[in-house]
Amino acid sequence: MAKLKDVTEQEFEADVLEGSKSAPVMVDFWAPWCGPCRIVSPIVEELADDYAGKMEFAKINVDDAPNIAMKYQVMSIPTLMIFKDGAPVESVVGARPKKDLEGRVERALS
Repeated sequence: MAKLKDVTEQEFEADVLEGSKSAPVMVDFWAPWCGPCRIVSPIVEELADDYAGKMEFAKINVDDAPNIAMKYQVMSIPTLMIFKDGAPVESVVGARPKKDLEGRVERALS
């Protein structure tokens, strides 16, 4: 995957579930109309740069991928979910500071 990849519903299994078997993947569930999502997006981009080569980062538009959002019970956005070994291991809802997200990334990498 690229540093921060836009993932479609069709790509989700290969890019996130299968991809997380070799390195953890943080997924940003978002929508273009979501104000807090616009706050989180640049933070996720920074994390993708900071952790390049250690962890993958993806974003998925819940309006374009309602089945994925429903499957993973994404009820509010932004939701950031970390996948490891093909399954979600951590989830956080709402805009969070970079320091908080860094801690979650570090836990996923340990």
